[in-house]
Amino acid sequence: MKYRSEIDGLRALAVVPVVLFHAGFKPFSGGFVGVDIFFVISGYLITSIILSEIRQGNFSLLNFYEKRARRILPVLFVVQFFCFLYAWCLLLPSEMASFSKSLIAVSTFMSNLFFWSERGYFGTTTELKPLIHTWSLGIEEQYYLLFPLILIFLSKKKNLLYPILITVGAISLLLCGWLTRVHADSAFYLLPTRFWELLVGSLVAIQFTNNTNTSARPTLLETLLESIGFLFIIFPIFYFDERTPFPGYAALIPTMGAALVIRYSTSSTFFGTILSKRPMVVLGLISYSIYLWHQAMFALLRHLYEGEPSSWSFFFACIVVIGVSFLSWKYIEQPFRDKMLWTRKSIFAISTGGIVFFILLGLAGWKTDGFINRYSQPDQRLLMSFV
Repeated sequence: MKYRSEIDGLRALAVVPVVLFHAGFKPFSGGFVGVDIFFVISGYLITSIILSEIRQGNFSLLNFYEKRARRILPVLFVVQFFCFLYAWCLLLPSEMASFSKSLIAVSTFMSNLFFWSERGYFGTTTELKPLIHTWSLGIEEQYYLLFPLILIFLSKKKNLLYPILITVGAISLLLCGWLTRVHADSAFYLLPTRFWELLVGSLVAIQFTNNTNTSARPTLLETLLESIGFLFIIFPIFYFDERTPFPGYAALIPTMGAALVIRYSTSSTFFGTILSKRPMVVLGLISYSIYLWHQAMFALLRHLYEGEPSSWSFFFACIVVIGVSFLSWKYIEQPFRDKMLWTRKSIFAISTGGIVFFILLGLAGWKTDGFINRYSQPDQRLLMSFV
């Protein structure tokens, strides 16, 4: 699959608004739509890779899940451990018990289901949860488990591939629109109502043709569609807010915007050139680490303060997040993708060991009422009196 620098730039355009939204910068009131952009990018990239390997006759589910493990788990384990350390020091038993449950959920790829059971995404209480943002990883991980099997089956029926995926996507979108009206939390957190967003990227990958040649001069129509896509991304970032019924049909705007940019941007188009600039590409390369670290650090900052931290505090926290994320990308993400350093056997061993460790750690915290033995007996009695 040919590398596209503008896709990394689009990742940057997705992650920065999410970070600024969670930092409480009011102009970015709709920054949460960055997650929807990520869904489209993920659907596009995963489908492009799988279809390419299927056509070459070398696709392997084992190889696919190995790549996902290398990409997702090492940094996730480090962030989980960081969160556990400060949770141990700062969280009260009831909060620690809830955090411990989230460790189990993250490790079993059911983070979205756990936070759905706790209800709500917007609000002060949610902002104090260090792993709340991993709900989107739960969605993607569930998609990774299901979608390759669908593609393998449908790739043998090429005439049905596009119509079936469009139909499934339409059903998912209609369900999302209806459920947003009657139970918004379910629409927000569950895979069936988010499936269509990833499918948008998948459909772009299937439909994508050879006119991605960076030397080709874009037509007027392609330039117009790219511009519309960019507008569809920028508009909701600044216009949407917590009162916007979301995801629902409103999510069509950023997802269609991302699809148009992916489809019609190249390194030679106007917006593609902007996305391909070095700063955008670098931010895009470390975007996964930025996404994982930002909420963990913001929650820590909020726990350390009495009341909401200042804008300056969050500004410096953002700088720290970028620095830590670069180091995380360079010394964790990159080495674990190197098959010369880490074999398939070692990756699966580390992945299994990490998952089991955090499940057991989470169970221990849950079953001991948030490690209540951290406190002296008098303090335990005092704390239990407030339960």
